[in-house]
Amino acid sequence: MSFNNKVVIVTGSSSGIGAAAAIAFAKEGANVVIVGRNEEKMKNVSKKCESFGKKPLVIKADVSNDVDAKRMIDETINKFAKLDILINNAGIAEQDEITSDSFMISFDRVMNINLRAAVYITHLAAPHLIKTKGNIINISSIAGSTNAGSTALTAYCTSKAALNHFSRGVALKLSGHGVRVNIISPGPVRTDILDNLSIPNFNWDTFKETTPLKRYSEPEEIADLILFLASDRARGITGSEFVSDNGILVKN
Repeated sequence: MSFNNKVVIVTGSSSGIGAAAAIAFAKEGANVVIVGRNEEKMKNVSKKCESFGKKPLVIKADVSNDVDAKRMIDETINKFAKLDILINNAGIAEQDEITSDSFMISFDRVMNINLRAAVYITHLAAPHLIKTKGNIINISSIAGSTNAGSTALTAYCTSKAALNHFSRGVALKLSGHGVRVNIISPGPVRTDILDNLSIPNFNWDTFKETTPLKRYSEPEEIADLILFLASDRARGITGSEFVSDNGILVKN
């Protein structure tokens, strides 16, 4: 599954699913654009990508900042003169209840990063993807189809449900230009996002017992799915949502 000389932007690629995807694309010969906010973590990912023979373009950016988002696209085109694949992966989760005085602050922050940033970046990238008949993969979550067992994650769930609907609409619009748009909705994946939520008594080993398959996923598993959907093997797939959740939605 070669991506030789394909240009791939992966947002939120300093760690987790984004980092695994960036490394996987680099291994397959792609020119990778690493986008994130943590410079030290991005350096580590860049070194791993470079070990496969190509130095990635590393861009420190806040995807929810319009100036940074536009700079990210501009620097990619200036460096590589094209864009083939966009992976909208950057995202955050925050816990806050609708009854909390701080809810709207948290809600706006989550929606700006998880939804609006992906919308704006897609808007900026679309003309370039039309030229290459490229594709977009939006990293959502099974939280877009369920409340994730917590009312405190209402903002996160709402952002992912909206991202799913946005993706299908864009898939229909861009299909006439030969551009494919798909969604991946992971369940529990061992990344920083759950650790950063500081859930009381949370433990990865006990958490896996809550899934039908009695396991959680590693970022590399989702990266494998990303590469499949971005490849010509998935040339007939657009507007689709692929779930990798170890059976959680079946149980719920």
